[in-house]
Amino acid sequence: MDETARHLRLLTETIAAVNSTLDLEEVLSLVAREVADALGADACFVYLYDEQADELVLRATFGTRVEEMTGRPRMRPGEGITGTAASARAPVMIPAQAHLDERFKAFPNLREDEYESILAVPILAREKLEGALNVRTREPREFSAAEIDLLVAIGAQVAQTIEHAKLYAQAQRRVVELEALARISEAVSESLYLEESLEGIVEATVDALGATGAAIVLEDGEVGWPEGQAGKHAVRVPLRSRGRQVGELVCDRDVPFSADDRALLGSIASHAAVALEHGRAVLRGVLAQEIHHRVKNNLQTVASLLRLQAREEGVDAKKALDDSVNRILAIAAVHEVLTERRDDDVELDELLDRLRAMLVQGLGASKEVEASLEPVALAGNRATALALVFSELLQNALEHGGPSVRVELSRRDGDVVLAIADDGSGVDEDPVSGTGLSIVRALVKDELGGTLSLESNGGLRAEVVFPA
Repeated sequence: MDETARHLRLLTETIAAVNSTLDLEEVLSLVAREVADALGADACFVYLYDEQADELVLRATFGTRVEEMTGRPRMRPGEGITGTAASARAPVMIPAQAHLDERFKAFPNLREDEYESILAVPILAREKLEGALNVRTREPREFSAAEIDLLVAIGAQVAQTIEHAKLYAQAQRRVVELEALARISEAVSESLYLEESLEGIVEATVDALGATGAAIVLEDGEVGWPEGQAGKHAVRVPLRSRGRQVGELVCDRDVPFSADDRALLGSIASHAAVALEHGRAVLRGVLAQEIHHRVKNNLQTVASLLRLQAREEGVDAKKALDDSVNRILAIAAVHEVLTERRDDDVELDELLDRLRAMLVQGLGASKEVEASLEPVALAGNRATALALVFSELLQNALEHGGPSVRVELSRRDGDVVLAIADDGSGVDEDPVSGTGLSIVRALVKDELGGTLSLESNGGLRAEVVFPA
């Protein structure tokens, strides 16, 4: 009766201890310690059953430790003495020289040969295998029937605790997953900018998976939006939209990815694919709207130039038509640069160099055109005005100047300075009646907010100065 009472007390104390927490790792550590104390054993090993892999995985020990440099011991039900107890759903006891038993399975990182006896029992929850545990002693020991019953009873009660801890861990993990997906949905829905959305997705992925790094790789292989660094293990999940792969989500970390991790990554990848396609659609719409706006403005500018040209009397028709063609080509060059760069700003040095080559070739001029162009960026709408100004002034220099022309683009005291000089005979007086010069004066004043000056001294130098 005394032994029965002691075993009942040990059972009650053990279950009370392991029920004191819902953290699975803490539960398993408590099981190993309390079971060893209850039975006066030198060591205890607790295995959990991985149903997907059909393996018993060592998760906690007491009285010994698993060497860190090797993998976690695993065995299938039926392998080893503990696996035999799990498979048979019944206790297995060997009082001495357990390591010589034919069922014994050695692990290089577990020094089990230093123990003589073993008592292994399954951990069952309503006949469902949850794991197995064993106690070991260094001296030979014949466990009594009462001690075996006590360990079986502890195993049965521990199974319920393990089930609850697993459910709690799953619930906690689900909360983390839902929070991550909520963050990702927020990143996709709140930002119209593709880069912001995908950066938010990658950051949420790293946080949710405890990853060392993550990135989204586009279908052309370009790595975009990287975060963190590579780890020992990597998972690549395709981003699919309408049956087509549009990229990959890559995630790295130092510990392997579980099936739940991969499922979460699949959900994140679905959000990332939606964000990628949505962002591209928005970008295409914005670009199309901007292009339509630019084309409309350019056509209105062309119409105004043609009306201005039509008002001038006594002008050769072919010359008027050629001038109009050059003006339209100047506008087209600005449009081309904006489209290529997909930006709102134009690099003036690049634009003016294109226009210079186009005008020299178009006019068939054999003159030397020297250019000194500093890098200057200008908004697209102002760049169109400057392109027309430059075309008019350079065309005039090529047609009426001497054998050489010099073009300069620079900054001066916060202003942009465009100067075109030729070494011709210059002019006796300021020509104010020409259509080209009228266009230049109007554009410089109204569109650029600047000034135009003409100097005739051994040639003609036209200088346009406007705020940057």
